[in-house]
Amino acid sequence: MKTTKLFLAMALFLVALPAAAQAPQSSIKVEGAWARSTPPGAKTAAAYLTVVNAGKENDTLMSASTPVAGMADVHRSFMDNGVMKMRPAGPLDLKPGASLKLAPGGYHVMLMDLKQPLAAGQTFPVTLVFKKAGNVTAVVKVQNSAPAGSSGGAMGGMNMPGMSH
Repeated sequence: MKTTKLFLAMALFLVALPAAAQAPQSSIKVEGAWARSTPPGAKTAAAYLTVVNAGKENDTLMSASTPVAGMADVHRSFMDNGVMKMRPAGPLDLKPGASLKLAPGGYHVMLMDLKQPLAAGQTFPVTLVFKKAGNVTAVVKVQNSAPAGSSGGAMGGMNMPGMSH
């Protein structure tokens, strides 16, 4: 009898183990993460991606981090009297079913104090921190140019004359 109870307890444990081991699936999805390669000595770069809230609740993008830079922050580029400017974006709300495109000329993950140049073909992780979903990590692919279908225009180099931080 004792052996039967032990066997049943072990069987229940083994059945429950896979469910317990699975991490909760986030309602936040990150798609198409990329960055441009940088020249030797560059200390800044930008990562671009699309964030999708596939959940049923609002969430807020709070911050970003990556091991390839001393600091990462979500910034917004904009034109002001003919001068391209950039500022920290602060927390960004994301409604259910909505997406937020971080693309050249707009929102982006600003990478500051790069630890080494970004080389084409390299990949690196970027972690986005959300108020409800927590940490969501994506793999950024480094490329020499913007991927097809992206708006990879004027903001690619991030070291433009006349740019104000």
